[in-house]
Amino acid sequence: MASTSRTRTGRGRGSGSGSSSLSPPPSTLPLIIEEFFIVVYEDPLVKKELPKKFADYLDGKEPAKVYLREADCGPRLWTVEVLFNGQGWMYLDKGWEKFAIAHGVDFGWFVHFKYEGDDVLTVKVFDGTMCRRYYYSDDEDTDDESDDDVKPCIHPLDQEYICRFICIDLEI
Repeated sequence: MASTSRTRTGRGRGSGSGSSSLSPPPSTLPLIIEEFFIVVYEDPLVKKELPKKFADYLDGKEPAKVYLREADCGPRLWTVEVLFNGQGWMYLDKGWEKFAIAHGVDFGWFVHFKYEGDDVLTVKVFDGTMCRRYYYSDDEDTDDESDDDVKPCIHPLDQEYICRFICIDLEI
């Protein structure tokens, strides 16, 4: 019997010598950072550091404040002052505490941000179960600067269709 030697080639999971069709993007492409998230590892009510790449993206047009808006639901904007530390880091400061209290932000939660331009960040909050929390508010104000108290957003634990219904109703 002749012995046959088998050489493996192809698309396996090994350390083959095949070349990857995926290559890093050229460094000449513009840096566009529209979406990012933070994980709440420390006190949810203290200022929050945003990714350095996002701060770099805003370089030269650093806003004094940003406006947070819950994704998919309502026109309310939460005004949050922004700090830059001079070393390229950006922080959500005064106003973040109100937003965090009203949304029940807690340890281990993920907060997803999407930059919409004009200093507006759309926000999605994911709790400790890694599920998105849906909010709605019966508040007709579009800015919280006149509010002295924190008006909590409502989170219908068993009725997330309420948020979708209200948002769809507003768009009609």
